[in-house]
Amino acid sequence: MLKHVEICYSPAEYPLYQEGFELVVVIDVLRATSAICTALENGVEKIIPVATVEEARAWQEKGYLAAAERNGEIVEGFDLGNSPVAYIERAEELRGRTVVLTTTNGTKAIDIARDKNTVVIGSLNNLETLSQWLIDQNQNVLILGSGWKDKFNLEDTICAGAIADALLESGKFIADEDSTVAAKFIYRSARDNMFAFLKASSHRRRLIRLNLNADVKYCLTPNNLTTIPILRNGSLVKLNHEMVAIAQE
Repeated sequence: MLKHVEICYSPAEYPLYQEGFELVVVIDVLRATSAICTALENGVEKIIPVATVEEARAWQEKGYLAAAERNGEIVEGFDLGNSPVAYIERAEELRGRTVVLTTTNGTKAIDIARDKNTVVIGSLNNLETLSQWLIDQNQNVLILGSGWKDKFNLEDTICAGAIADALLESGKFIADEDSTVAAKFIYRSARDNMFAFLKASSHRRRLIRLNLNADVKYCLTPNNLTTIPILRNGSLVKLNHEMVAIAQE
């Protein structure tokens, strides 16, 4: 029996899409989910996503390492945000650590999906590995874009379209929603030169103004990671590679 894959462009629309889906993929390409994938691949043991800065401060006061970003910048009082490049540069320091993370958009999307059976994290960085794993799960898949403050954004839509395209091309999935059809064709228009296609996107311009060019380039590079973060007991951990291999057999 064919499974469904559908795309929800932002957390604000999530209540309209969530019924019938127990596997949710959360995407925030620039930059939260790219940073989460990168942190776990580079040795962070787990990430605790929280929706608010106040929650992050409360964890920080308990002695936890906390990271907070709002509007593209690190929140005062925190020494980490959601820069994937920073998690690479500080890999040795962060190896084996737990990081509490709050961001403008991504952790909000994770928070609203946490009641589902399975929540995994997607990005362009882990696109191929994640798409193959999703194909092998034989479940209905909802791809949730984090957007920008509950609004549509281009980079999450392209990434969601890429995942949906791979699932549909497998012959094991169908899609009914126009949001999924549109995202698939936007991705196909962009896939040969995503940097050029996304040059005019609002959040890319926002990050460039903040001199975060290295992050932008990294986040828009497909398939430089193989980690699939999964939400377990309120924390994001690295899906065991043996589990990925078993699923693909």
